Amino acid sequence: MSLGDEDGYGNDAGRSSDAYSTIGGTRQTRTRLPDGPAGDAYGPRRPARNSRSLITFAGVVILLLGAIAFANMGDDDSPSGKSGTGSGDKAAAAPTSATGTKPVTTKNGTIPSGFAHNKQGAESAAANYAVALGSAEMFVASSRRAIVQATHDPGVIEKLTADLDTAYSPGFLKNVGLNEDGSAPTGLTFVSRTVPVGTKVVEQSADSATVEVWCTGLVGMAGEGSTKPVTETWFTISERLKWVGNDWKIESSSQTEGPTPVSGDNRASSADEIAGAVDGYGGFVYAR
Repeated sequence: MSLGDEDGYGNDAGRSSDAYSTIGGTRQTRTRLPDGPAGDAYGPRRPARNSRSLITFAGVVILLLGAIAFANMGDDDSPSGKSGTGSGDKAAAAPTSATGTKPVTTKNGTIPSGFAHNKQGAESAAANYAVALGSAEMFVASSRRAIVQATHDPGVIEKLTADLDTAYSPGFLKNVGLNEDGSAPTGLTFVSRTVPVGTKVVEQSADSATVEVWCTGLVGMAGEGSTKPVTETWFTISERLKWVGNDWKIESSSQTEGPTPVSGDNRASSADEIAGAVDGYGGFVYAR
């Protein structure tokens, strides 16, 4: 699918290193491969390694340069979402079923827009922007610029666009297995998809909010002969949002690894199966 497909983001979404904090900075990325005898899918695993590869650069809010740290952030509700004061109290988890108003029905280009000017709207905007900014379309110059313009505060767009054009250089694209224009080689499917698992507002005022989005994602190249198989990652994105132009827009973002659950015992699918799934299953508009 293309950027204009009905899911609003194109086909895929992915991840990046700390946004705003680094340009090509490293972060630990775990790539688990069997180390034992052939056919032993659960033999010894290779340790985590530092990577300056595809996963380091892939897309969720790669706001390069100009580090903006989020310090001393507090929830606008009760501290840490806890109820009561006893030492045995546990944090109150948000409901897993759909709650609140319906998802937005308007778009800015191909990206959902018109989010509510409240806590729920900020969470929905952050989740949708994480998906869009992590898509495979971020590796193509024209669609990358459209995504950035649709999701960011106008005050940061010019600088961010220039930084991203520098980061997604022909040399970098070649290193991650793509053609110089960001397209995948014939017979292969580039996968970069983010799936928000949950959101949490950690700071909010009338016209600003900081939202954390816990995500899982897929990144890699699917298809026969791929040397960069699709792998799973877990990460949390922190987005600083500003109410501007009657909508929530991103001022800055950062990312950390995890929380990461224990891997299950599912059999790894073939590259062709993964490519077929990516082509066949679209994305969602996220809202609570």
